[in-house]
Amino acid sequence: MKTRALRNAISIALFATLYGQAGTAPAREAGAARAAPGAGQGATPRQAPPVDEEAGQGAGAPRAAAAAATPPADATTELETVTVTGTRIRGGTTPSPVIAIDSEQIRQEGFSTLGEVVRSLPQNFNGGQNPGVVSATGSGNLYNQNAGGGSSLNLRGIGPDATLTLLNGRRLAYGGLMQAVDISAIPLAAVERIDIVADGASAIYGSDAVAGVGNVVLKRDMDGGVVSARYGRAGDGGLDTREYDATAGAVWNDGGLIATYRHTRIDPINASERSYTQHMARPFVLYPGGTTRSALLSGYQWLGESTELRLDALRTERDQVYYQTGRGLYYDQRSDGTAWFLAPSLEIGLAHGWTLQAGAVRARDQNTGRAWLVANGGGTPRLVSGVCRCNESRSYEISAEGPLLQLGAGEARLAVGAGYRSNELVNRNLLAGTQVHSEDSSRFAYAETSVPLIGASTAVPFARRLELTAAARMEDYDSFGRVTTPKLGLIYAPGRDVTLKASWGRSFKAPTLNERYGNLVAYLVPPSMIGGTGYGADDAVLLSWGSNPRLGPERATTRSVSLAFHPERVPGLQADLTWFDIDYRERVVQPFAAFGQVLSDPAVAEFLDFAPTREQQAALLATYAGGFYNWTGKPYDPDTVVVIGRGEYVNARTQRIRGLDLSGSYGRALGRGRLDLRGSASWLDSAQQNTPGQAAFDLAGTIFYPARVRGRLGLVWTAAGFTVSSFANHTGGVSYPALRQDLASFNTFDLALQYATARRGGTGPGFEIGLSVQNLFDRAPPLYRPLAATDVPYDSTNASAIGRYASITVSAHW
Repeated sequence: MKTRALRNAISIALFATLYGQAGTAPAREAGAARAAPGAGQGATPRQAPPVDEEAGQGAGAPRAAAAAATPPADATTELETVTVTGTRIRGGTTPSPVIAIDSEQIRQEGFSTLGEVVRSLPQNFNGGQNPGVVSATGSGNLYNQNAGGGSSLNLRGIGPDATLTLLNGRRLAYGGLMQAVDISAIPLAAVERIDIVADGASAIYGSDAVAGVGNVVLKRDMDGGVVSARYGRAGDGGLDTREYDATAGAVWNDGGLIATYRHTRIDPINASERSYTQHMARPFVLYPGGTTRSALLSGYQWLGESTELRLDALRTERDQVYYQTGRGLYYDQRSDGTAWFLAPSLEIGLAHGWTLQAGAVRARDQNTGRAWLVANGGGTPRLVSGVCRCNESRSYEISAEGPLLQLGAGEARLAVGAGYRSNELVNRNLLAGTQVHSEDSSRFAYAETSVPLIGASTAVPFARRLELTAAARMEDYDSFGRVTTPKLGLIYAPGRDVTLKASWGRSFKAPTLNERYGNLVAYLVPPSMIGGTGYGADDAVLLSWGSNPRLGPERATTRSVSLAFHPERVPGLQADLTWFDIDYRERVVQPFAAFGQVLSDPAVAEFLDFAPTREQQAALLATYAGGFYNWTGKPYDPDTVVVIGRGEYVNARTQRIRGLDLSGSYGRALGRGRLDLRGSASWLDSAQQNTPGQAAFDLAGTIFYPARVRGRLGLVWTAAGFTVSSFANHTGGVSYPALRQDLASFNTFDLALQYATARRGGTGPGFEIGLSVQNLFDRAPPLYRPLAATDVPYDSTNASAIGRYASITVSAHW
């Protein structure tokens, strides 16, 4: 390792492995439940600390009780481990708010993919990289696009690259145009739960976790199999969906394995199939069609009495087709992607409750996009764009965790680790036969501790629990040098009914390789296409877009305070209120927030030159020679260019994101069944300032950015194999500053019904049938008048053109 701090961290980890060698490592014991690993934490052969009954489940909809598979009677299993995403302390409690959704809750609410799950969360923005986002000129900033067809987690609407996505605590490869992570590629049948920490977590997990982190935890033990088929269709036409899943698992005395395969084919929604887009030139696709094939394998094997080997592997293939129209022409656009993930790890139980873990990850995501230009009058299609974005990541890590000393209120614990991580991007221009290779790597070391000062056994008035947490992470980048990110936390409970959490931390994020070394593109467009009025018929605007190798790193300070109410006298009731504040500095942005508003948005005036010379145009075109697109329908003439706009990535001076989250649940037995009420809502205020001399302008509450208010509220009733759920969803209205238009709110209702039969005699198969209806009352998206005729007349980041969508699922399990 290159740094002294890293060598010291490794020394600490090795010391932890040797700590108390006079003792004997605890062995596996029979009869205890197996637990799924959390973020960076696998199963451990030791007794876990007791579950914290006061901390609750964190903000967001609480977990429902999941049905656990039963291992064979003679199976030897380890003692139960309690793990929490957001901390590396085993059995610990994170001071940050946590949204936890398990597989049973996902089933009850009728979701079919993890993309649907995260899009239902009020804390998440449905812009970014998502299939429902229309990748057209009016789709807002470039973060709002659908280059690869996947679904990304985008907390607070800061950007999909600012939310870290993990699979069993391990990083997946970046993908798509903005190097986001496709969470919908993970087959839902293999998922035990998804935990989302809606708070800065760079001190725990490193770069990218500015807005938070999402960790998908896989099922660990399954003895049997499930096959299912699903068909769905939008009521107004399009989005015919055919999905097939097969999952099988086995458990033996000292190991287990689960494998799943999913195949999905979706037909597109065309603009001609919706009344409010029939005026648009054809063909035009509102929701792309395509095929997805995903396979996942996860298993573990005990090697002796205190060592466990684990392997997680994932492979996804995805293709999609969509069309966009221009003046007298259209673009036939196709993308093909292949992604895979391989993560082996080894965990060793040591003396005195310490564990040592070593793991590696290798992941790759290759997305190839091609576009053919087709004249509406016919003619031979002409290939005008072909790019392969090939991302690859590697990481290696060794860590140790265990108790430091016994205090009166409990154990003080320590987690330490060190490792290496690299990201690589190869940007291939398939037309020119050229490629740009870029890479960035870092070495890191971290430490985290939790210190309980007051516990239930200590007699202190108005203080049943007081715990302090602290974490620090040092990363040494090849590109930006050394940086340290700390995080401090406090957990306080005055009694049994209330728990207060508070956190403060700093985050660091390196610009993505695509932002620094991606494509350079220039467009020649008529002023009317980008919001210009009063220009001549022959006037044109020359716009540059693309990467900027001079970008600096991004930094943020994050704060959160959450209050959980879980009264002892009212079992099943829980409510959480969270305040958050993110001071994001030097955030990498594109100055032109929306293509269709370039000439009408006062916030971008400093990036426009209204008197361009021939020399300036020649210099720009020389730089962007490999990616020049003329959308005027006329030959390029430098004398007709009236404006040059420079839209390359820049470091904005600041973004400020703050708001409130409120969630709650209550469940009780009702007759022979159970009734659960769940709800969550989020209020968001965010603003941005591009340059020191510019006034800050609103992001939240404006078109193509998150609405200020989102909420979801519903009921779930279960009894004798029946499950019925109904949820209402609210997305507040947004404004369109360019034309002073206000869009209405978007309110929908979802309904899901399931009936399951048990396995006959414990040997025959069991069956389940489910019906799900999203947007039950067929609410159309709120409309506005776009400046460009090629833009869809609705905000596809805050509303959907799907309309009523019904699906039926049939499955058998044994």
